[in-house]
Amino acid sequence: MTYCSELIVFTDLDGTLIDHHTYDFSPAAKAIGMLDRMSAGLVLASSKTAPEIYRLRAEIGCDAWPAIVENGAGVLPPLVAKTSQDTQYLAIRTVLDETPAELRGLFRGFGDVSTDELMAMTGLSKEGAVLAQSRSFSEPGLWSGTDTERDQFLTALAPHGVSAQQGGRFLTLSFGANKVDQMQKIVQSYNPRYTVALGDAPNDIEMLEYADIGIIVANPTRPPLPSLRTEGAGRIIRTKQAGPAGWNLAVCDILERLEREQDLNNG
Repeated sequence: MTYCSELIVFTDLDGTLIDHHTYDFSPAAKAIGMLDRMSAGLVLASSKTAPEIYRLRAEIGCDAWPAIVENGAGVLPPLVAKTSQDTQYLAIRTVLDETPAELRGLFRGFGDVSTDELMAMTGLSKEGAVLAQSRSFSEPGLWSGTDTERDQFLTALAPHGVSAQQGGRFLTLSFGANKVDQMQKIVQSYNPRYTVALGDAPNDIEMLEYADIGIIVANPTRPPLPSLRTEGAGRIIRTKQAGPAGWNLAVCDILERLEREQDLNNG
């Protein structure tokens, strides 16, 4: 079944491959094992930092593949522990501090809080919170204002080249690169025959639509994603189960479907 060496799966983490609250990915172990045995690629794509991703990538067993970090603002190469230190994060913080005070106060970024406060915001352990604050490319934060005030905030940031992506919980600021930008570069580099993408949040939409098969993983903690551009063509699947359990069933189903197609082609 050599077709599987030509498959790359791109996946969001929080609320998708790992549980939104416990950060456990063990319910997806069966599908992860199938991908590994078939030499398929598994590319993590998350708002998490390079140090966070490096640890998770090793635990999951996909450290031979690149990972998309900080919502697509950067890429962690295979078998590497961290990206080279970048000045983008400090530049974003400088732009933030130059925005009008009445708007700036409505955005509470990871760099605005202590490690203990970030633990309370995210549910991370102290070690995990320290890694989450080890940023190179982007600044996530909680927005406490209205939608209109958020639009004004983003308008103030735009002349400096800073834009935002809304994830499951956090509004992430960066200089524009996103998950699908990095996904396209990885696809061009590896040239797989099939691509699958899984996600649950608005910042996953472009990645889901770019893949041959996009899988929206149910997340009961947030409103479901709207109907996507490629959904009418049958290229989008929605799971009924949430988190890693839904991820597992969907990926197993895709692998079985591709195997049947391969058998028919070889028959």
